Amino acid sequence: MVAYEDRVEPRDETLHRARLLVADGTARVVTVVNLSPNGFMARCDAPLAVGETVTIALPIVGAFAAEVRWALGGRIGCKLALEVPPALYQFVLAAMRDGAAG
Repeated sequence: MVAYEDRVEPRDETLHRARLLVADGTARVVTVVNLSPNGFMARCDAPLAVGETVTIALPIVGAFAAEVRWALGGRIGCKLALEVPPALYQFVLAAMRDGAAG
């Protein structure tokens, strides 16, 4: 499982329901389980393909494009195309932990 091994950045735990748009424009609701400035893991009911580009709505900072790096058993790991700005990351995380809508 190289996808797990190549992650060098620690993740912060959260349980946050977020809106995810897939390439065909379909919206899905996912539960973000953990987050870092450069990626996230989420539970997702519908299967997504590795390499697929998605867009996730994050509180405070809005929509971010991401690439699905792995998918396994109803979970996906995604790498964000752009880093969550360091000055805003703790605010994003706090909003996700407080249950703010994305």
